[in-house]
Parts: sequence; structure tokens; C-alpha cells
Amino acid sequence: MSGSFYLCDRRGSEIVENYEKAEQDYMAGMKYKDIAEKYGTTINTVKSWKKRYAWSRGEGAHKEEKVCTQKSKGAPKKEAPIDDGTKETLQNDDLTPEQQMFCIYYSRTFNAAQSYQKAYGCSYESAIANGSRLLTNDKVRAEIKRLKEIKRQQIVADADDIVELQMRIAFADIGNYVSFGQKEVTDIETDETYMVSVVDLKESKNTDTQLIQEVKRGKDGVSVKLADKQKAIDWLSKYFLVHPDDKYKAEFDKKRAEVSDNSGAQILQNMQTIVDILQHPVANRSISDLEEGDADE
Repeated sequence: MSGSFYLCDRRGSEIVENYEKAEQDYMAGMKYKDIAEKYGTTINTVKSWKKRYAWSRGEGAHKEEKVCTQKSKGAPKKEAPIDDGTKETLQNDDLTPEQQMFCIYYSRTFNAAQSYQKAYGCSYESAIANGSRLLTNDKVRAEIKRLKEIKRQQIVADADDIVELQMRIAFADIGNYVSFGQKEVTDIETDETYMVSVVDLKESKNTDTQLIQEVKRGKDGVSVKLADKQKAIDWLSKYFLVHPDDKYKAEFDKKRAEVSDNSGAQILQNMQTIVDILQHPVANRSISDLEEGDADE
């Protein structure tokens, strides 16, 4: 079976291949990365299409007609996009296209496994094994260092990013990281069935790992600790006192009003309940049993 990709764009009985559509986008000025994302392929594949089918933006190539439009008087000027250094990364010939994307992802998340998985499109298991190894590549490390320095210089201008992160920490939902309930099991000795409480961790690729402070494996299993919610709330409260007109303040006030005064203690209590169930499974025990036990104390 051919490895070609197709778009079902029917013109009579004709089926137009992806590379023909991609060529039109290339002539219109679209970047390799954007073309690859649009057609669900890799940057290397797009580059191979360009070479194989002799795409060219030069003389004689397909061009978009330029239309001269008169600017309206007093129209606001478009702000120049902030240079985060990624344009130079994508033009770094010392790196493969996948290494370029890895550097960009890693400079934003500092998560080697997730960055490797996104850049190479591989399984998470493979990404765990190869992500940290790629960080030992001198050229990759140099490029990441360059991107980090640009980001450091922009940190003052990126105060919104800091506020947004603190908002996510303050109102993080533990349910996005674990799921719990009951499961029917059979005793292999007595052949009796009974219900046990279970807690399952969700896969890291499906969660916001930036909000996780710690993941560790102990004798009783794996535990996940989120970033300190109360510290984030305290930080935001002080920030909004100084910046009362900040665009995030209304959202902060609304979410905080939805949370009861004892929410912090309740969250910790619920988390401890989950840990107790995970570490000390008992037949036919549910979370409500523990809640009733706490109420009797």
C-alpha cells in the first residue's frame, strides 16, 4: 500500500494529492512547519515534496496577485510580533527538523519527554528513553540555551504569563490527574466477588504537567503532588492589590467566590482520603466510609 497522503477534493473523478494542495500553500508564503501541521505530516516530508516537485517562489512560479489597498486614515498599526527566537531555530541547519522542534518545545515546557514526543511523533515510552539523551547533544543544548536567554530577557514583558500560570495553579483540579471509584474483584481462594476502591493516575501526556510539583514512587505506590495552591492564591491576592485593573482580576474574584472558605483544608483532606484508599485497600470500602469516619471523630 502506498505511503502517500490524500485529500478527498473531488473535481469530477479527480483526487488531488496532499502535495498539490501543499504546493499552493507554499506559493502563498506558508512556512514548512505550518504546512506540515496542516496536512498531518513532518517538515522533512514537506521539504521532500518541494525538492521532488520543484516548488519555487521565483519567477514563473504560482504567485498570489498583489492587491493595492488604501489604508484607512487613522487605522491602528499592527504590532510587530515578539521575537522569541524560534524563527532562527527553524533556520538552524546544524539541527534536523525534529531537533529544531524539540528545542522550541523544551524551551517552553522544560519537559524532555513531552518535547521529544511532540517533535518526533513517537510513543511516550520512547520519548522518555530518548528525550534526556537528546539533551546531551551539544548543538541541541546550545540552541536551547539561546532560546532560554531570549526568554529570560523577555520575562518582564511576559508578566501575563506568570499571572496565568499562578491562576492555573490556584484553581487546579485534582480530578485532572487522578480518577477514583470502585471495582469488582474476585478472591482467587474463595471465588467470592467484592468491591474495592481504586485510584488511577492519568497519563502525563493528557495532563498539564506544568502544575505538578512532584511525582515519586514509594513502597506504597506512585504519588503526585501538585504545586502549592494556597501560595498561588496568596501571590495573586497581593498582585491584584497592586494591579486592580489587571484583565485576570475579575476571573480570579469569580473563581475564588465559588470556593468555600475552608476549601484549602477540604482539598487536603480529600487528597489524604485518596492516598489512604490507595495505600490501604479494604474490601467493600468506599470514600464515603472514610468521610463518615471523619465525621464521627
